[in-house]
Amino acid sequence: MSTFNRIIVVGNLGKDPELRYSPQGLPICSFSLATNERQKDSKTGEVIENTIWYRANIFGRKAETAAQYLQKGAPVYVDGKLKPEEWTDRDGNKRFTLNINASDFNFIGSSASREDAPQTAQQAAARVAARPAANQDADDDFDF
Repeated sequence: MSTFNRIIVVGNLGKDPELRYSPQGLPICSFSLATNERQKDSKTGEVIENTIWYRANIFGRKAETAAQYLQKGAPVYVDGKLKPEEWTDRDGNKRFTLNINASDFNFIGSSASREDAPQTAQQAAARVAARPAANQDADDDFDF
Protein backbone atom coordinates (compact mmCIF):
# COMPACT_ATOMS: atom_id res chain seq x y z
CA MET A 1 0.00 0.00 0.00
CA SER A 2 1.33 3.44 -0.88
CA THR A 3 0.87 6.53 1.25
CA PHE A 4 0.04 10.08 0.27
CA ASN A 5 0.94 13.36 1.97
CA ARG A 6 -0.94 16.36 0.62
CA ILE A 7 -2.61 19.32 2.26
CA ILE A 8 -4.71 22.11 0.84
CA VAL A 9 -5.19 25.16 3.05
CA VAL A 10 -7.19 28.29 2.35
CA GLY A 11 -6.43 30.99 4.88
CA ASN A 12 -5.05 34.46 5.49
CA LEU A 13 -1.44 35.58 5.79
CA GLY A 14 -0.45 36.48 9.34
CA LYS A 15 2.34 38.83 8.20
CA ASP A 16 4.12 39.87 5.04
CA PRO A 17 6.08 37.06 3.35
CA GLU A 18 9.84 36.77 3.78
CA LEU A 19 12.03 36.05 0.73
CA ARG A 20 15.50 34.59 1.17
CA TYR A 21 17.90 32.59 -0.98
CA SER A 22 19.57 29.24 -0.28
CA PRO A 23 23.38 29.00 -0.53
CA GLN A 24 22.81 27.60 -4.04
CA GLY A 25 20.72 30.67 -4.99
CA LEU A 26 17.27 29.02 -4.81
CA PRO A 27 14.56 31.55 -3.84
CA ILE A 28 12.55 30.53 -0.75
CA CYS A 29 9.47 32.46 0.37
CA SER A 30 8.11 31.82 3.87
CA PHE A 31 4.91 33.10 5.43
CA SER A 32 2.49 32.28 8.22
CA LEU A 33 -1.04 31.26 7.28
CA ALA A 34 -4.08 31.14 9.58
CA THR A 35 -7.33 29.24 9.19
CA ASN A 36 -10.36 29.99 11.37
CA GLU A 37 -13.12 27.64 12.39
CA ARG A 38 -16.24 28.62 14.28
CA GLN A 39 -18.23 26.19 16.36
CA LYS A 40 -20.93 26.46 18.95
CA ASP A 41 -20.18 25.25 22.48
CA SER A 42 -22.72 22.50 23.19
CA LYS A 43 -23.10 23.51 26.87
CA THR A 44 -23.18 27.31 26.72
CA GLY A 45 -24.30 27.90 23.13
CA GLU A 46 -21.46 30.40 22.80
CA VAL A 47 -19.72 30.62 19.43
CA ILE A 48 -16.04 29.74 19.78
CA GLU A 49 -13.49 30.64 17.14
CA ASN A 50 -10.51 28.33 16.75
CA THR A 51 -7.47 29.52 14.78
CA ILE A 52 -4.88 27.10 13.39
CA TRP A 53 -1.53 28.50 12.25
CA TYR A 54 0.68 27.03 9.52
CA ARG A 55 4.13 28.00 8.26
CA ALA A 56 4.36 27.75 4.45
CA ASN A 57 7.50 27.63 2.30
CA ILE A 58 7.42 28.09 -1.47
CA PHE A 59 10.48 27.56 -3.67
CA GLY A 60 11.80 28.77 -7.05
CA ARG A 61 9.98 31.21 -9.30
CA LYS A 62 6.79 30.83 -7.33
CA ALA A 63 8.65 32.06 -4.23
CA GLU A 64 9.57 35.31 -5.96
CA THR A 65 5.99 35.75 -7.15
CA ALA A 66 4.57 35.09 -3.69
CA ALA A 67 6.98 37.57 -2.11
CA GLN A 68 6.08 40.20 -4.68
CA TYR A 69 2.28 39.95 -4.53
CA LEU A 70 1.23 38.47 -1.17
CA GLN A 71 0.84 40.67 1.87
CA LYS A 72 -0.38 40.47 5.46
CA GLY A 73 -4.08 39.63 5.66
CA ALA A 74 -4.34 38.43 2.05
CA PRO A 75 -6.44 35.32 1.45
CA VAL A 76 -4.50 32.58 -0.33
CA TYR A 77 -4.88 28.95 -1.41
CA VAL A 78 -1.82 26.78 -0.65
CA ASP A 79 -1.27 23.22 -1.89
CA GLY A 80 1.65 21.09 -0.72
CA LYS A 81 3.05 18.54 1.71
CA LEU A 82 2.47 18.74 5.45
CA LYS A 83 5.56 18.45 7.62
CA PRO A 84 4.70 18.67 11.34
CA GLU A 85 7.57 19.64 13.62
CA GLU A 86 7.85 19.08 17.37
CA TRP A 87 10.21 21.22 19.43
CA THR A 88 10.83 22.37 23.00
CA ASP A 89 10.63 26.04 23.95
CA ARG A 90 12.86 27.86 26.44
CA ASP A 91 10.58 26.91 29.33
CA GLY A 92 10.79 23.20 28.49
CA ASN A 93 7.27 23.00 27.01
CA LYS A 94 6.69 20.83 23.96
CA ARG A 95 5.45 22.85 20.98
CA PHE A 96 4.24 21.88 17.54
CA THR A 97 4.53 23.70 14.22
CA LEU A 98 2.60 22.73 11.11
CA ASN A 99 4.90 23.38 8.13
CA ILE A 100 3.73 23.22 4.53
CA ASN A 101 6.24 22.68 1.73
CA ALA A 102 4.06 24.26 -0.92
CA SER A 103 4.07 23.07 -4.50
CA ASP A 104 1.51 25.66 -5.60
CA PHE A 105 -0.54 28.62 -4.42
CA ASN A 106 -3.29 30.82 -5.84
CA PHE A 107 -4.34 34.37 -5.08
CA ILE A 108 -7.94 34.60 -3.92
CA GLY A 109 -10.22 37.35 -2.74
CA SER A 110 -9.96 41.05 -3.40
CA SER A 111 -6.16 41.16 -3.70
CA ALA A 112 -6.39 38.95 -6.79
CA SER A 113 -8.57 41.53 -8.50
CA ARG A 114 -5.77 44.11 -8.48
CA GLU A 115 -4.79 44.96 -12.03
CA ASP A 116 -1.09 44.20 -11.50
CA ALA A 117 -1.55 40.91 -9.63
CA PRO A 118 -1.67 37.65 -11.59
CA GLN A 119 -4.69 35.43 -11.01
CA THR A 120 -2.77 32.17 -10.55
CA ALA A 121 0.76 31.03 -9.78
CA GLN A 122 1.02 29.71 -13.35
CA GLN A 123 0.25 33.17 -14.77
CA ALA A 124 2.78 34.71 -12.39
CA ALA A 125 5.45 32.21 -13.48
CA ALA A 126 4.70 33.10 -17.11
CA ARG A 127 5.30 36.78 -16.26
CA VAL A 128 8.66 35.96 -14.64
CA ALA A 129 9.64 33.80 -17.64
CA ALA A 130 8.78 36.68 -19.99
CA ARG A 131 11.34 39.01 -18.35
CA PRO A 132 14.47 39.77 -20.36
CA ALA A 133 17.21 37.18 -19.86
CA ALA A 134 19.49 39.75 -18.17
CA ASN A 135 17.06 39.94 -15.22
CA GLN A 136 16.80 36.20 -14.68
CA ASP A 137 18.87 34.21 -12.20
CA ALA A 138 20.64 31.02 -13.24
CA ASP A 139 18.24 29.07 -10.99
CA ASP A 140 15.06 30.37 -12.69
CA ASP A 141 14.77 27.06 -14.54
CA PHE A 142 14.61 25.18 -11.24
CA ASP A 143 10.96 25.06 -10.18
CA PHE A 144 9.06 22.82 -7.77
